[in-house]
Amino acid sequence: MNSLLIMGYTSFDLGIFNEKDIKVSIIKKAVKNRLICYLEEGLNWLIFTGNLGFEYWALDVAKELQKDYNFQIGTIFSFETLGQNWNENNQVKLAHFKEVDFVKYAYQTYENPSQFRQYNDFLLENTEGALVFYDEENETKLKYMVERMKQMAEYQLEILDFETLQETFEDMNE
Repeated sequence: MNSLLIMGYTSFDLGIFNEKDIKVSIIKKAVKNRLICYLEEGLNWLIFTGNLGFEYWALDVAKELQKDYNFQIGTIFSFETLGQNWNENNQVKLAHFKEVDFVKYAYQTYENPSQFRQYNDFLLENTEGALVFYDEENETKLKYMVERMKQMAEYQLEILDFETLQETFEDMNE
């Protein structure tokens, strides 16, 4: 696989507002385990969309893994204005998404809802697979993208769910 899209719950979706929350370390461990498998199979690109929460924690893991593996990280933001009203702490996190190998903005500003569909189409057409932290029992706006990914015959979708995190937690405590 050449490129893998990373998506998942936001910190708000998960109710995690402290980076020192034990759940963050469990999520990072699960992501690290999966990313190492992809990288050892020859993955070249990790693609992010700049969302806080799962993507931000996965970005931290990816930047650490770049020390040992040869791959590129890209962020393709939906809008250049994304995050402009965020607080200072979240602005710092947003800056981390911009400190990668490739940064692009799909649009300068929001004009109409069709931009989201076109943006999502672009992401799916330019990646071969996705690692998504999502659980169908806890639906969010991610449901739309997950359903689209499932409908694409050649698209490799791997879902991290709460059960996977529970298994990771148990492995960490053995």
